[in-house]
Amino acid sequence: MRFALYLLVMLICAYYAHDHYEMIAAAEAAERAGGSEILRAFEEKRSSHQVSGAGTVLSMLPDDSDGSFYQRFIINLPSGQTVLIEHNVDLSLRIESVRPGDKVTFCGEYEWNEQGGVVRWTHRDPYGEHVAGWIEHNGRRYR
Repeated sequence: MRFALYLLVMLICAYYAHDHYEMIAAAEAAERAGGSEILRAFEEKRSSHQVSGAGTVLSMLPDDSDGSFYQRFIINLPSGQTVLIEHNVDLSLRIESVRPGDKVTFCGEYEWNEQGGVVRWTHRDPYGEHVAGWIEHNGRRYR
């Protein structure tokens, strides 16, 4: 019985360690990209483009409650470009602790606009028809 419990604990630890290392690898890849794919999408006025990146939160905006509820904040990418993040909190958890100055890593769908663009779909699609996105803050991934 003790061996089975020990084995179960080890499997759970291995699962969480794998997820943690996966998050670190994604954050490092996004940092290396430096927002260049988002800058290209902005310059080419592309929309509906899957992107990932990392940046620093510049400001928090009021939630958008027109339809679904979106947590919104503006981030500054390493390229100097700013992007609005719209995180659907009807389909994912709100990132309660995010504040200006914090680092975030993200994966979502880029939509072009003149101000720098918007990243949406930072969550799982409940119907499985859209690429799943996420936001990572303080070592926790919100999907």
